[in-house]
Amino acid sequence: MFNSHARIERVTFGAGREAWIVDDALHDPEALRRVAINGRGNFAAAPFNAYPGLEWRMGADVDEPFSDFFALRLRAALGGRRTRSMYSRLSLATLQPHELRPLQRLCHRDRFGTGADELVAACTLYLFDDPRLGGTAFFDPKCPLPEIDARIRHWNSLTDEAFSADIGAAPAYLIDSNAWFECIGVVPARFNRAVFYDGSGFHSSHIAWPERLSADPAQGRLTLNGFFVCRRSLVR
Repeated sequence: MFNSHARIERVTFGAGREAWIVDDALHDPEALRRVAINGRGNFAAAPFNAYPGLEWRMGADVDEPFSDFFALRLRAALGGRRTRSMYSRLSLATLQPHELRPLQRLCHRDRFGTGADELVAACTLYLFDDPRLGGTAFFDPKCPLPEIDARIRHWNSLTDEAFSADIGAAPAYLIDSNAWFECIGVVPARFNRAVFYDGSGFHSSHIAWPERLSADPAQGRLTLNGFFVCRRSLVR
């Protein structure tokens, strides 16, 4: 499924942040697109997390080769040793700006309740042809982490209208710096490109043209996402 000879490039941005770009990640990306198109009825709304759209949890036929590729090619580079758990999903960003909940209008982190000896590595693999549907943006908070975490808890308690008033911005996807976060880099989307990164850093989908989003896997912002909880390496 995954291409053992895929090209891998390290990119850096911000204060020590990095990501790993894998081009030609799948041997047959069209096969996975066909799975998504033929199984479009399996996608369901994801109301309890940061993702602004539809998800379809994958099974062992995807998880196992995904986990093997990660362990062989990316895990050590991201600072992990042993993979303790992982899961993957097909995802379709579909929400228009006026439909976004407050925290979906910000960047986020992937933590999954991990301890100090663990890290969460994340991957987004783009399965669409139109790069205008958006890649992945990376952010640094402009204030100390405890302060930004307190602000996020506060924002999560607000109505949509109160949140807009508090941050002084109309509903929109976060694609640039704002008063609270500095955009430090964007990995552009490309068909059959994957980007791996430490999920504990702030990031978000970089959706500048939300009007192009679609719930049709053949037309929309279809991605394969993977999340890997790993034991943290003592030395990188």
